[in-house]
Amino acid sequence: EYWQTTDGKDGNSFTFDRARLGVTGTIPYDVSYYFAVDFSRFKTGAGFILDAFASYTRYEWFKVSLGQFKSPLSLEQNTPCQGLHTVYRSKVVDELAGPQRDMGVMVFGGKSDSKFHYYLALMNDYKQGFEDENIGKSIKSRITFSPWEFLQLGGSFGYGITGANSDNEKTRLGGEIQVKYGNFLFQSEYLWADDTGDYTTGGGCDGTPLETHSGGVTRSGYFAQAMYKTSWNLQPVFKFESYDADVSIDNNSETIMTFGLNYFLNDWTRVQVNYRYKAEQALEIPNDQVVIQVQVKF
Repeated sequence: EYWQTTDGKDGNSFTFDRARLGVTGTIPYDVSYYFAVDFSRFKTGAGFILDAFASYTRYEWFKVSLGQFKSPLSLEQNTPCQGLHTVYRSKVVDELAGPQRDMGVMVFGGKSDSKFHYYLALMNDYKQGFEDENIGKSIKSRITFSPWEFLQLGGSFGYGITGANSDNEKTRLGGEIQVKYGNFLFQSEYLWADDTGDYTTGGGCDGTPLETHSGGVTRSGYFAQAMYKTSWNLQPVFKFESYDADVSIDNNSETIMTFGLNYFLNDWTRVQVNYRYKAEQALEIPNDQVVIQVQVKF
């Protein structure tokens, strides 16, 4: 990875962005389990548990998961890392759909070939790996609907109390669309967030440290991306993102354009090359990135 910095001291580094090992299986006949750990020390300084949950799956329209898992908010957040079309998730998803993983219980349902799926979770909505600091819980939900095979529409909603202060309320709304026709794929998502009391920024795929701020804020943003997989196992990708860290302030949005190329060596290995052009509306700063990732799954 190569990146620009505001002090003129640009950098580059070889890193393990993700180094994950997990186990999954089924206990006859209606219980499944999933456990995964990330061993990359470049972000956390130590290995940490990503997912650890069990699911009761007897009824297709009423399944239950209990443990630590991804929040059901957002299309891109619920796309696994090996399925992401760019190296990093969108900034609006990292900032507004988190925490990415959380402790709780979730009911969900829908057949694999069904036009409708739903997810409804009751979660701590606090820092991953920590006990909740209040008596309240947060609701996280998402529904998807496919009126035709090539089109999927969806929406997300979240509300709850976060942190040690009971005045910290958190509301999330989102909408999504996905169009898949042959080897062409288009995805877009919009997220709106309102926080009262303390709120957090940072976190997410790029390893930005999580920070807590005081005072309420309303934020919003969206992304849109399109790609086409050619017969040569090459997949060009273009992604446009816009994120407003405070909608009450004019000229405050940030845009990121990602020009990417994915090359699939086989079904288990791919190489991703991304150039991320970042443009701040108020004052542009030198913070562009070139990221090359080799991803192997087995």
